[in-house]
Amino acid sequence: MKNLRFAIFGKAFSKEHLPYLQELITLLKMHHGEVVFFQSYIQKIRDVVDFYPETDIELFSTYEEIKDNVNFLFSLGGDGSLLDTITLVRDSQIPIIGINLGRMGFLASIPKDKIKEIVASIVKKDFKLDHRSLLSLQDTENSFGNLNFALNEVSIHKKENSSMITLKVWVNDQFLNSYWADGLIVSTPTGSTGYSLSCNGPIICPDSQSFVITPIASHNLTVRPIVIPDTSEIRIQVEGRDKEYFVGLDSRSKLFNVPLELVIRKELFNINLLQTSSDNFFSTIRKKLLWGSDIRN
Repeated sequence: MKNLRFAIFGKAFSKEHLPYLQELITLLKMHHGEVVFFQSYIQKIRDVVDFYPETDIELFSTYEEIKDNVNFLFSLGGDGSLLDTITLVRDSQIPIIGINLGRMGFLASIPKDKIKEIVASIVKKDFKLDHRSLLSLQDTENSFGNLNFALNEVSIHKKENSSMITLKVWVNDQFLNSYWADGLIVSTPTGSTGYSLSCNGPIICPDSQSFVITPIASHNLTVRPIVIPDTSEIRIQVEGRDKEYFVGLDSRSKLFNVPLELVIRKELFNINLLQTSSDNFFSTIRKKLLWGSDIRN
């Protein structure tokens, strides 16, 4: 594994994380891996972790610093942490390894007690990459700049608690529906186990090449989520009594003014999630959703 370079990303840190972080750093160094740390994360761990030696610490904070300089990126935390790595990795194709130090962990699906196993898999090149599609968002103001993509979903949500909003949706210029609801979610297959699922959206296999349009608290109970091909262009017009609405790309959101029109397409690049050869999507949802478990016991 000599000359391989690893980026380590994290947001929060607690003393419960220390044994797993130390194990990861020790194993990477033992196999002659070079390690670079996310700049704001190093400030949380510098005083408690042995870096072998500290003079070797390298830092990064931007996409430009790692795009041609890193072979793998470890995300330490939960799904929220992994989603934050998307703006760092972008189109670089750097595989992301999600170590679950949080709770559910659909994306950060590698258990913290499997760190030795995943490092061994990388050394032996015995792993697989899940190629996950993203959504791209366009609006007239280019509000998200060059970070106008999402791995999970694009969400539109009312700002106030009072009245519903109206969302008129076209798919490939064919009118789909006017949704009277608290909002709307356009989800990738990856995001189908996130916000969309909590609004009764279906679970979609990662390689199904589709999007899901899911209303949030629809006024009309016969309006259900719909699955469409990911080659589709989705155009959304937002109307309502209020003048401001939230639009979110995964965990990033901005306040928009009406009138508002959004165009959503499949992004041109994918994100690579690294897994061991024995893991698969079905085993993940069985474990995370407790399928097959008798909760009476």
